[in-house]
Formats: sequence, C-alpha cells, structure tokens
Amino acid sequence: MSTDRVIGIDISGKCLDIHILPEGMVKQYANDVMGIREVFELAKEVEANLVVMESTGGLEVALAAECALAHIPTVVMNPRQIRDFARSMGRLAKTDTIDAEVIAPFGAAVHPEPRALADEQASRLKALVARRRQVVEMIVSERNRLMRARRLVRERIVSHIEFLKQELSDIDGEIETAIKESPLWREKAERLRGVPGIGTVSCVTLVSELPELGKLNARQISALVGVAPMNRDSGAYRGRRSIWGGRAGVRRTLYMAAPSARRHNPVIREFYERLAAAGKPGKVALVACMRKLLTILNAMMRDGTSWKPQLSLASRQ
Repeated sequence: MSTDRVIGIDISGKCLDIHILPEGMVKQYANDVMGIREVFELAKEVEANLVVMESTGGLEVALAAECALAHIPTVVMNPRQIRDFARSMGRLAKTDTIDAEVIAPFGAAVHPEPRALADEQASRLKALVARRRQVVEMIVSERNRLMRARRLVRERIVSHIEFLKQELSDIDGEIETAIKESPLWREKAERLRGVPGIGTVSCVTLVSELPELGKLNARQISALVGVAPMNRDSGAYRGRRSIWGGRAGVRRTLYMAAPSARRHNPVIREFYERLAAAGKPGKVALVACMRKLLTILNAMMRDGTSWKPQLSLASRQ
C-alpha cells in the first residue's frame, strides 16, 4: 500500500469536506477564510504529497491559491474525470462526503501532475474572457427574442441589446489593456494574430485559457484541449473516432476559427481539400483542421517563431 498522503477535497459554497489517505481521516471545515487556512495548515501538518480538488466554477480558486502559496502540490481536476472514476468504483451515490472519499483515491491512483496556478493577472484576463463569452450569448438570445417579441416589450429588448453591446465593448477594451500591459502576453498575441484564421477573440482565448501552448508536444496539447480523436474499439469492432473532454472554451474557439482558416490560411485550406478529396465528411475534416491549426500554433509558441506557411510542414511532434 502506498504511504503517500493524498488529500481529497470536495468544495461547496459552505463547506470543505476532507478525506485523507492512507489514514482514511475525515474532516470538515467552513468554506471561508478561516476554514481555508485550517485546510492548508492541516495539509502541511500531515505532510501531504498531493491535494486534489474538483473545478467547481470558481469556488476552488481561493483554496487552490493558498495551497500553492504554501508550496503544497495541488491539482484542480475536471469533475467529469472524478465522476467517471467514481462509477468505475461502483460509487453511484453523490454527497459531499462521498465525493471527498472518491477524490482522494482518484489522486492516489492516477497521480495527476500538479501544474502552476495562474497568477492574479492571468486569472483576471481569464475571467474577462469568460464574461465576454457570456455577454455574447446574452446578445444572441435577446436578438432571437426580439424576432418573436410583441411591440409592448420590443423597446425594452432593444434597449437591453444596446446595453449589452456597450458592455461587450467595455470588456474588449479591458482585455486589450490587460494584454498590452504584459510584455509576454503582448508578444504571444502579436505572434498568434499573424496566423490567418486567428482573430482577436481566438487570440485572447488562447492567451488566457491555454497557457500550456508551446510547452507541450503536439499530442499532449491536442489531448489537453480535447481535439485528439478517441478510439472506440473492442475486439474486431472498430468504432467511430470522436473528440470529447478537454477545455471546452478553447475547443469552441478553434471550431469557430477553423472555417476562417480554411478560407484564408493556405496551409489549412490545402489540408482540408486533401481530406475532402479522400472522402472525409466535412465535420471530420474541420475537426482535423482544428487539430492541425493548434499544432501549428503550438510549434510557433514553442520555437518563438512567427507565422510562415512552411511552418506546418516542419512542425515536430
């Protein structure tokens, strides 16, 4: 049995439920400043080798940051991975205590690699990008409502759309300022914007939500984003490959960028036409273009080079 001490933490708005392996110790603290301090002090006291928690829409940020500042190896995991692991153990019930009891064995069995957390500036940029996405979705929803609205409420919807458009403009200004204030981000943004098919929104999303760009190989970055095709094979059966998981925001951005790249980027256009000529369905070819585009961007960031059409031919795995 492993002697590594792994702490699994389930985070809710009010409580932090703790499960410590190999002892099986169970504790609960309030999810406030005092409770967070008690958790990382406990982690230091038991000399935890790893602290694992789920991504919970931002509730985990304060605790993860405190653990990182205390130099405790900390991992924030995708909840889907935790639930899949729980099902594999036959743990179908779901409570905060049970979740903590699953997260700890997950950490002990999988040993996910701790990664450096985003600094305050990067977290701010990521929050702005997420908010921008929400505002765009609200504008689309209001425009759809406007087409079916009665005259009584049309003025209110139009007024709200104008307000949201101004909010979107303000957010774009803050994002642009944040990038200009960081020499590293400014350099990355300028390099990315030079690639045909990568617009302002794609550029900002990649800078803020994919800091690993250029630090992993092509296969790793594709898996991280969720554009690597997954096998569906069993015995003689060969299932259809599909993509799933990863970072939905980045994947959605690449999906929006791929059609533009197919039209304006000579490398992606040639790649798409070659796949189409081979009989690949349009959506399959487009997903392959997403992966190809990501591979090119990753190679550029890794090598510190600007866009050149020949780059994709020389990009190394």
